[in-house]
Amino acid sequence: MSSQTGASGRGPANDAPATRRGQGDLPGAATPSGPQDAPGGPGAGPSTGAPGAHPLPAPATQAGQDGLAALLADPGKALIALDFDGTLAPIVADPERARAHPGALPALAALAPKVAAVAVITGRPAEVAVRNGGFADAPGLEHLVVLGHYGAERWDARSGKVTAPDPHPGVDAVRAELPGLLEGSGTWVEDKGRAVAVHTRRAADPQAAFEALREPLTDLATRHGLIVEPGRMVLELRPPGMDKGVALTGFAREIGAGSVLYGGDDLGDLPAYTAVDTLRTVGTPGLLVCSGSDEVTELRERADVVVEGPEGVVGLLAALANQLR
Repeated sequence: MSSQTGASGRGPANDAPATRRGQGDLPGAATPSGPQDAPGGPGAGPSTGAPGAHPLPAPATQAGQDGLAALLADPGKALIALDFDGTLAPIVADPERARAHPGALPALAALAPKVAAVAVITGRPAEVAVRNGGFADAPGLEHLVVLGHYGAERWDARSGKVTAPDPHPGVDAVRAELPGLLEGSGTWVEDKGRAVAVHTRRAADPQAAFEALREPLTDLATRHGLIVEPGRMVLELRPPGMDKGVALTGFAREIGAGSVLYGGDDLGDLPAYTAVDTLRTVGTPGLLVCSGSDEVTELRERADVVVEGPEGVVGLLAALANQLR
């Protein structure tokens, strides 16, 4: 829209105000509603970096401020992890036509050499995210990692290869039954190889189609040992045991991350938010960024910083890169 389980439950609540929306210093960012002090201390204000650069937003929670402060203090131990669709790439009616925001590659390439690692964690097949993002052979992204299918697949820029386990047999079974179940619904099926996604955005009433199909698709998935992952006008049938939180936790441990920034936009990103909350409780500061939209509000309520869509995410990444000069 990964194999350790320590991030599967919601972590303890942070010391946060009732709303967790971040300060809107970036283009298209949400209206400020959190504390105005930056990690540098009360009254310091968010750092602006070089003249003319977009300033960093001040996180709306103490936990978020601590996460940003840790990232800025020791970027060589920082993990920057991001969703793809809706975060680095605008949502479009046809997922095959989704491409990274024009500013995403330059911002990532400027930031990547200054931090421990940059990872894209997506529900798409890793190869599709690499192609649609233009990540292969991109200057500055020689160490990028893409965790596809919620972490079941891994693409490393250093090798250019994808590693993955054998496909779940239930995917073939649901693929065979879907045409009859979806006949006349106006939906479109995206075959992801290791999962299938039913998109309702092209239906006459996308939300009504989404709600009508949720129960029968859940029944179908359950019969074949799969689960349903809801998203923005999409219901994905995929194998259990992997989610973005598991993928994020595993990769953070692998590289020994000293701080973690995670940015996402959809329900499938909530496990990654929970993973960051959990990492915080064991001493790894984290910053939760929401690429906001009108379709999903749950992430806004939990985020430390809210920006409006991929343009805002790109602005945040560029501001971080500039600050870390």
